[in-house]
Amino acid sequence: MLKNWLIAIIVNAVAILAVSELIDAFQVDGFEMALLAGLILSILNVIVRPILVFFTLPITFVTLGLFLFVINALTLMLTQWLIGDGFVIDGFGWAILAAIIISILNALLQNLLKQMFK
Repeated sequence: MLKNWLIAIIVNAVAILAVSELIDAFQVDGFEMALLAGLILSILNVIVRPILVFFTLPITFVTLGLFLFVINALTLMLTQWLIGDGFVIDGFGWAILAAIIISILNALLQNLLKQMFK
């Protein structure tokens, strides 16, 4: 269980670094900061995200699940607020775009790792 969580943090960090290379409005100061952001993001995904999903369930249902990207963006913005300098997102629109890309990269990387260590 701990091993899976550590792998998820590293995958998050790699995805965050990749997004920082793709989007100029999304900045991370090095791999250490990306690891910290991945750690905080994974903690928020365990604690805060389920609460947000529960309270926004009707709008998530109406939007056929697309509102989950807004929730992911909110957790990214909360991560930025908790970290402060070194992890900067230049607006909520960029956070939504980053959340979409991070979600796609996480899915691809997790799938790749599962196939490699099968």
